Amino acid sequence: VFTAMERLEATSELQSRLSSLSFSSFPGITSNQCDDPIKTFIDCYIHDSSCHLFLLIAAQMPPLNPPSTWTSAALKELKAKLRTEEDSMVTVYRGDIMTVHVPTVPEAKKVCWEFATDGYDIGFGIYFDWTPVTSRSITVHISESSDDEEEEEELEGPVSNGDIEKGSKSRSNSSLGEILPVYRQDSHLSVHGGSHDFPGEGTYLLKFDNSYSLWRNKTLYYRVYYSA
Repeated sequence: VFTAMERLEATSELQSRLSSLSFSSFPGITSNQCDDPIKTFIDCYIHDSSCHLFLLIAAQMPPLNPPSTWTSAALKELKAKLRTEEDSMVTVYRGDIMTVHVPTVPEAKKVCWEFATDGYDIGFGIYFDWTPVTSRSITVHISESSDDEEEEEELEGPVSNGDIEKGSKSRSNSSLGEILPVYRQDSHLSVHGGSHDFPGEGTYLLKFDNSYSLWRNKTLYYRVYYSA
């Protein structure tokens, strides 16, 4: 519980930190969307010490629409095509998360994707980083699971609804929004694809998550492209 002095100090510090923020800092947001976000956040900060500055920023980000998704039985056709394309057939090693960073571009209106795997499922999810784009290159990043304490591997049987990928957690990043949480997809049984309309300027993070597997590497066939 805050004392009166601590509340005064917290309020003063927070007002100072927020004074440099403006609604123009957040694409798609206008001041009439919140009566008094600073006062609201100060009240939260004073009464709950677990509140942080990024909560205010996250609250001001525009909502993200869900993606359009589909599945196809044309596994063999997609795999045969992607085997001939550079960097479209990769191995996601046990315990690893592969994140494809896809920046928005002025000449397109949406991002599209397709993927499939050999033999076993893989986790898949999509996030959007509102940070202004500084490069138009699509890049791939590999990271290890933060769940090293897990002692047993998930059974890789049939995928059920709600079987969320344990290895992927939303980063404590004030500019990051969730489009599709990471779930294990039966991409070894059908092609999984989809698209998402650009919500504004930023970078998509497409996560292929094999962090739950202690023993099995996954062969992934994927492609990401833009559409007008």
